[in-house]
Amino acid sequence: MNDYITVIGGGLAGCEAAYQIAKKGIKVKLYEMKPNKYSPAHSNKNLAEIVCSNSFKSNNLTNACGLLKEELRKLDSLLIKIADRTSVPAGQALAVDREKFSKAVTEEIEKNPNIEIVRKEVEKIETDEITIIATGPLTSEKLSKEINKLTGDENLYFYDAAAPIIDKSTIDFNIAFYGDRYGKQGDNSYINLPMNKEEYEAFYNELVNAEIVTLHDFEKKEIFEGCMPIEIMAKRGADTIRFGPLKPVGFTDPRTGNRPYALVQLRQDNEQGTLYNMVGFQTNLKYGEQKRVFSMIPGLENAEFVKYGVMHRNTFINSSKILTNTYNLKENTSIYFAGQISGVEGYVESIASGLAAGLNAVAQFENKERIVLPKETVIGALADYISTENEKFQPMNANFGILPELEEKIKDKWQRYEKLSKRSLQKLDETFTN
Repeated sequence: MNDYITVIGGGLAGCEAAYQIAKKGIKVKLYEMKPNKYSPAHSNKNLAEIVCSNSFKSNNLTNACGLLKEELRKLDSLLIKIADRTSVPAGQALAVDREKFSKAVTEEIEKNPNIEIVRKEVEKIETDEITIIATGPLTSEKLSKEINKLTGDENLYFYDAAAPIIDKSTIDFNIAFYGDRYGKQGDNSYINLPMNKEEYEAFYNELVNAEIVTLHDFEKKEIFEGCMPIEIMAKRGADTIRFGPLKPVGFTDPRTGNRPYALVQLRQDNEQGTLYNMVGFQTNLKYGEQKRVFSMIPGLENAEFVKYGVMHRNTFINSSKILTNTYNLKENTSIYFAGQISGVEGYVESIASGLAAGLNAVAQFENKERIVLPKETVIGALADYISTENEKFQPMNANFGILPELEEKIKDKWQRYEKLSKRSLQKLDETFTN
């Protein structure tokens, strides 16, 4: 075995993993292909380059991403420490000066005596050495082929076409009802939202006129060949989606005793039955537009969207089938994945996965037991979510819906979130003090 751990990818997850390993006195070889080669979305030679928004989302503990950041602070995350240091005014959110942030991360990694930065593209993965693959959503073609060999063709995806996911507790069941098409009432795997003609037409008009996200040229062809966005389908005619994903055949609205004019189905998305995804609603609408337009659907007026629909170029593995909750491959426990390629979504989530993978790579290097973080924490719940088998697996971001429910039922969501946050931080303290 090498006297060092290999980390492939100098993004958020890779840099966090490298730091967690190095601070234990273990040598790291951190591979980054920039500046010799850039992905279509990158342009900065520094590590931890932020391509999209400069926001790391809310700092409030009543927000799941805010709680995740607090967990990471407790676990000595380098990147969250630097984000705090390079922050810019953003109300209750943590936003960073992206140039200062990536420069500061680069400086910290470069000056660390236990980290060697190797500026070259990795074309082969050494499968018998401890390696963390954190190559991000735009993994190079050569490395993708190597990952294919490790995971199998059927477990590697090259675009993310996902429908929104909703917190079940925020759905109005005065309107919604359970049951499958032509099936018996009470089947909890599907929730149905019936619409009359007037409701459908109002929704349809807003849907076809809503603002969409502009894709990069390299994304367009691949994505639209694989999946049709709901808004594009709708533009083909007023009844197109009513004869497609909103088809009401086989249903009776319990309120009227009649077949609805249109019907939206939600399908159970996690084992606990706390999250449901919108069937057939892959979309390229802007997030704010998704909230505005989809909240017009009867029963979703006050719904909380724990994940919005996305359609963009995103290399990720079917982690629910092939990864453990310590971010290593089931078939080769020396290989770890971290960052968006592992099935987490978002800046802070990527950092969290890098931290978890780094801690476990250290444990393996030192012949110690792997560290399984508590499911009651967001960092642990994410690891559990991405490693739990799911036929319709899609990358997941931090949200309270993936945490185990509280023993007591609390109707007020802010009080519930406060309790969940308090429990999380307490569990984290217990894990690292015992």
